[in-house]
Amino acid sequence: MTATLPPNDRPQNPTAAIILMLTAAMFIAGTMLAAKMLGTDTFGAPLHPLQITQGRFIFALCGFVGVAAVMRPKIAAPNWALHVGRTSFGALGVTLMFASVAFIPLSDATAISFLNPVFGMILAIPFLGEKVGRWRWAAAGIAFVGAVILLRPGPETFQVAALLALGAALALGFEIIFIKKLANTEPPLQILLINNCIGAVLITCAVLPVWAMPTAQQWVVLAALGLMMASAQTCFVNALARAEASFVTPFTYMTLIFAALYDVIAFRVVPDGVSLAGAAIIVSGAALLAWREAVARSRLQAVAVPQPAPDHR
Repeated sequence: MTATLPPNDRPQNPTAAIILMLTAAMFIAGTMLAAKMLGTDTFGAPLHPLQITQGRFIFALCGFVGVAAVMRPKIAAPNWALHVGRTSFGALGVTLMFASVAFIPLSDATAISFLNPVFGMILAIPFLGEKVGRWRWAAAGIAFVGAVILLRPGPETFQVAALLALGAALALGFEIIFIKKLANTEPPLQILLINNCIGAVLITCAVLPVWAMPTAQQWVVLAALGLMMASAQTCFVNALARAEASFVTPFTYMTLIFAALYDVIAFRVVPDGVSLAGAAIIVSGAALLAWREAVARSRLQAVAVPQPAPDHR
């Protein structure tokens, strides 16, 4: 039995894919900046991380509903169990990430978030039955060394808030498992629409005990956060539709640059040597993992493409 690859109906356009992925990175870093503004006293009393997550889901849902109203997609047999699982872990991860950025530099939280695919790789062993070779384990080890550096172990330097970002990466690693299963059976817009709909309902129920009326400025930032997240997801999906994942995925690391730049501009926080070293090591590990995924994918493609029959004339 030969492997089969999903068809790609869109024409390949590497330049457009790079622009879309860089735009996604800019928006993702923007959501982190917005969460930090909302979680601190920038525009009033800090909002609870659950309330920030609620804004992220509700306003992102508004964006996707607008898109769906134009495109009118058909919702075909969604797997509700997978959607609820994906959204639950995604909401938990986002909430923990938003909580962490109120206390640690955006660059540190963003760098730790790059552990998502590493956790996803490890979790794929028991949940998807995937086999992991020594190169992938080496990539995971390198990335975790960088995370330990960013935790700044020591009685006076240890950052407890960095554990929140680490927990977020783990939760989002679980989300990757659900996304992999959903992506095999459902179209991207359906996945995004249902994800944000379920997330808005779940988080609204969870936030009720701690909900507080935002200021006018906070409402604007909440709306910007949700719409930036919807835009980032849209750009990311369309980038992957226009180029090979192995080619375009490394451009997501620009999120770290954008996050550091935003932190300098908005909060005058300049990454120190520890932050730069830890981030560089995590990105190195994540890049090695992406390279091994590309190698594995190219081998799968070689098997999937039928070979021409020999000419016996």
